[in-house]
Amino acid sequence: MFLKRVNAKKILDSRRELTIEVSLNGVKASSPSGKSTSKYETPCFHKSLDWNIKFLNDAEFNLEINSFYDLRKVESYLKEKAKLKDVKKFGANALFALESAILKALAKEKKLELFQLLNIKPKKLPVPVGNAIGGGLHSHNKDAPTFQEFLLIPKNKTAKENFYTLQKIHAQLKNQIHSTKKNDEGAWQTSLNDEQIISLLSKFKDIRVGIDAAASAFYKNSEYSYKNKTLNRNSQIYYINSLVKDYNLFYCEDPLQEEDFKGFSKIKRDSNHLVVGDDLTATQISRVKKAIRLNSINAMIIKPNQNGSLIELAEIFKICKENNIKTILSHRSGETLDDALADFAVGFQADFIKCGISTKWREAKLKRLVEIEILI
Repeated sequence: MFLKRVNAKKILDSRRELTIEVSLNGVKASSPSGKSTSKYETPCFHKSLDWNIKFLNDAEFNLEINSFYDLRKVESYLKEKAKLKDVKKFGANALFALESAILKALAKEKKLELFQLLNIKPKKLPVPVGNAIGGGLHSHNKDAPTFQEFLLIPKNKTAKENFYTLQKIHAQLKNQIHSTKKNDEGAWQTSLNDEQIISLLSKFKDIRVGIDAAASAFYKNSEYSYKNKTLNRNSQIYYINSLVKDYNLFYCEDPLQEEDFKGFSKIKRDSNHLVVGDDLTATQISRVKKAIRLNSINAMIIKPNQNGSLIELAEIFKICKENNIKTILSHRSGETLDDALADFAVGFQADFIKCGISTKWREAKLKRLVEIEILI
């Protein structure tokens, strides 16, 4: 495929905030935006969204693209033309949308599915991780639980069955918690506290339960501030471990603030209990390596637009596989209807895909996963 020019424009994400869409050769790709962000993630744009759009619309790439790793040519071009030492300085949202659009166009030309550019014969499908009840920064309810997400991880054998299980339980929860309002990710809002929600979810069959504590969001003055208590570091570690033990939590994301690599290593983990880094690792290779060196995690969130470079994303997946770290390819709270996250999850052979449950923006990824299951 000969890449000459692309078209970039502004679109609205699911939170009605502006993001970028890139199109070429009849295909489109867009980037989501996060609300709960790590200070270590790549900035969304270089100088501004307008700057990135103008740059891309003016760019003449004139590059031959025949494989995934030819994205290196694109990144070299951006570094040279935009005078960047690191291509990620171009902006993660803009870089990801551009590279995703290029791969979609290449797949179209080769008459392949997007995931097949990365893996022609994938051996497995990722298991969905669905946000069912929300709190923390993602909630509009002043009486919301402290933890940011309460997660369902279905145990069925097929993507179709997993999708059905997520939707069935999500619908049942509406009546059980007496909620009619959803947050930015389509999760129910409630005034129940953290333990009440975890206890409720643990009673459902066909799922394992998880939390995204997003602890950095309620860590202030060296303490963790809940609605009804304040915990120091050691007490927070003890409390999280007690939740893991009492409710057999399968998945525990960001249980401590994003600088506490050594504290993460004290959270219970084994093959049935995942300690997941998100703000801790921020999809940055240097932080992933540090987390592995300090035995902080046995699983990590990977967000394409938290880094920007799909070349680096491939390297992160490689590092995780070599060190037996489970991978969770993740959406953001401000999503678009682009369903490529499912293709990337299959292509990179992620262990899990975190893409929500409800609303058209989340369902698009789950439906694409079901389509891929049929194709392979």
